Amino acid sequence: MGNSFGKLFRIATWGESHGPGIGVTIDGCPPGVPIDRAEIQKDLDRRRPGQSSITTQRREGDEVEILSGVEEGRATGTPIALLVRNVDARPEAYDPLKDVYRPSHADYTYQAKYGIRTWKGGGRASARETIGRVAAGAIARRILRDACGLEVVAWVESVQDIRAAVDAARVQLVDVEKSIVRCPDESVAARMIARIEEVRKGGDSVGGVVALVARNVPPGLGEPVFDRLEADLAKAMLSLPATKGFEIGSGFGGTLLTGSEHNDAFVLQDGRVRTRTNRSGGVQGGISNGEDILLRVAFKPTATIARPQETVTTAGEATVLKARGRHDPCVLPRAVPMVEAMAALVLVDHWLRHRAQCGGAPAAAP
Repeated sequence: MGNSFGKLFRIATWGESHGPGIGVTIDGCPPGVPIDRAEIQKDLDRRRPGQSSITTQRREGDEVEILSGVEEGRATGTPIALLVRNVDARPEAYDPLKDVYRPSHADYTYQAKYGIRTWKGGGRASARETIGRVAAGAIARRILRDACGLEVVAWVESVQDIRAAVDAARVQLVDVEKSIVRCPDESVAARMIARIEEVRKGGDSVGGVVALVARNVPPGLGEPVFDRLEADLAKAMLSLPATKGFEIGSGFGGTLLTGSEHNDAFVLQDGRVRTRTNRSGGVQGGISNGEDILLRVAFKPTATIARPQETVTTAGEATVLKARGRHDPCVLPRAVPMVEAMAALVLVDHWLRHRAQCGGAPAAAP
């Protein structure tokens, strides 16, 4: 339970961070969709470890293998299985942690729930599980791009108290990828990198915020009440490891405004219904209104740090833990493709649901 996501475009991820491999099964991909291994690999390369001095130095190529559901480069309509094998796991490095609960990790809670846990690298609670999400998200991106030109772009908006001022309407993937911290504001990116390197040298970690924009979203995606588009986006983002907060549109800042200040006035633009502002973040009443979807996801500091921390053993004895191993001092640079993937998975699922319910693809706004 709890390892699958989506309704019509449904994924199930499997595998552990320090087991033989990680993978995903995609059920519901429409037949005929082009499936390009290189396209999937491109997103996995953005997520993989060891890509810069401010990420974990675990060396994994994360080479994706397509096991089923694709014939001559196109989806057959049957389940697509994707696999990435672990080659640099080093599970023996976790032997000293077998009987210790790591602070702010899932060790204790998994033990409490199941009575057993995978202590080598955190198992399913490890961010390595997101390989399957990113791989599936690459296919979702392709469907959305071909269907309606929809694109998603995420970037690091802040690291601790260092915040970038980015125009969400203009930011492009190429701008994001220019910096190892994945912030398109070059001067701020340099300060972010310096901060991450500073805390890494001190054996500590930092968190921050990833922002995302989804463009060319057709109006009409989303369902009333329980399957509101922003509710599914929130669930998707908060299901990512290390997430602690979600905002869409004006978010918490909107609570400081009055209704007259916050409302998005409707206008006609080139014969289309548009909103003059976009404090709603592209969603009203749980349904997309055709404007850009704007959201933010807060990530906590990485839980594994090299400083001594008080904890207890599985036998209930007090002890002090000083973690070893290879870990990200800040998860944000590698979280960017994860946020993009989860947004694409939600949007493609709702696009397919709208098509099934309304007898066709979402229409342009009247």
